[in-house]
This record gives sequence, C-alpha cells and structure tokens, in this order.
Amino acid sequence: MSYARTITLRLPYAEAVERTREALAERGFGILSETDVKTTFEKKLGAESAEALGDYVILGVCNPGLASKALAAAPELGALLPCNVVVRRDVEDDQSIIDAVDPQTLVQLSDAPQVREVADDADARLRAALTSPANGDPITPESP
Repeated sequence: MSYARTITLRLPYAEAVERTREALAERGFGILSETDVKTTFEKKLGAESAEALGDYVILGVCNPGLASKALAAAPELGALLPCNVVVRRDVEDDQSIIDAVDPQTLVQLSDAPQVREVADDADARLRAALTSPANGDPITPESP
C-alpha cells in the first residue's frame, strides 16, 4: 500500500501552495502547522543543501470533526495527527508536486471500525482537494 497520494501540476510553486491551502480549506481542513523545509535546511545544513532540495513546504492539516471521531475511537492515533500535505518543486522544474498522506494507512494501524469511517471520509476530502479545479489541470493523475 502506498502511503501518499501524489499529483503533479503545471503551476508555479507559490501558486500551487496557495491553491492547495484554498482547496484544503474548502474541504474542512485547517492548517495547524507549516514547515518550510528549504529554509530549515538552509539554516541547519547550509545553502547548498537547501538548493539541492528545491522548494518544499509541509502543511500539517486537520479536520477537527474527523480528528475528534478518530481520537475517540483510538486515542493513540494522535501521534499521527495532523496529517501532512507537501507542496514541492525540484530545483530545475517548472511544475509543482503535491503529496498528501493516504488516510487509509490509519486503517492498517487500528481495528476500530470508526477509524475506517474517518479514514474513508478524510481520503475522499483529500482526493477532492488534490484534484480541485482550483489546482488547475494535473500533468499526472493522482496516484492510487
């Protein structure tokens, strides 16, 4: 089983980040954290490491209603929250890539039927956000 949903878009990086935020918000996800990995690499590892990585941001997203249901069924799932959505662009690329954690991985970690329901709902919402018209036309289809 793949642990991420991935889509490639013909969008500049900054626009892909903004449109991804909008698409997530439209599906009830808030952004709890944001990590600019390129900036972190530059500070901790130097400019060369940052440039080799390219543009890369991790958005820690959460849908409070879904999180509440998941934590009620299996409190230890909090270790996997928030769910991560990555927007990235390779150094020499004019397209952006969006990776989102596959919520179905939660099902592999819990026997609670409520977790499957939450994962199914979260999965549908994340898929819709990834393929949102706000994100433009994908270059590559979403991964399974």
